[in-house]
Amino acid sequence: MKLKMAENSIFAVLLRSPWWISIAVAGGVFLLARWLLAKFSEIPDIYALFVPLPFVVIGVYAGWRQLRAPSEARIAARLEALRAMQWDEFSGAIEEAYRRAGYAVARIAGGPADFELEKAGRKSLLACKRWKAMRTGVEPLRGLHAAAQARDAQECLYVAAGEITDAARAFAAQKGVHLVHGAELATLMSTR
Repeated sequence: MKLKMAENSIFAVLLRSPWWISIAVAGGVFLLARWLLAKFSEIPDIYALFVPLPFVVIGVYAGWRQLRAPSEARIAARLEALRAMQWDEFSGAIEEAYRRAGYAVARIAGGPADFELEKAGRKSLLACKRWKAMRTGVEPLRGLHAAAQARDAQECLYVAAGEITDAARAFAAQKGVHLVHGAELATLMSTR
């Protein structure tokens, strides 16, 4: 069983925020704990150092992740390079990227999905034929979702290097279609 943090917990919010916010919260928690210990307890002030430790750990981890994240310029350049690829080159690269991530990858001929991925007993369908499209609407996502239901796949992945419409995002959120685009796509394909 994989543990998952609640999306709106304070630690999840701090992980999505700049690292220095967690460190500032840790400083505030330390000062509050020190004041409370001095005012209402006989416990030495030194123990106030342990109270903000979770916030310091979150801040360090968030900072490490933010340092490793590609810059906006690198993401844009990588997406342009992906859009310049021909289908054979792109499909080979995406296939290799998912293999490196530990998936068993099988190509699917025809239909809305291009690959069937399997990892840890979970089957996923991946569609990426329209990765160059400037705007992705709902229709290709509907087709992928229907194909996933027909093949008893637990997950759908849709790759897009262009813009995704609000309606498509809403459909993906409602039906559980994972959109692989932007920074995620650039990171996935950057280790080629």
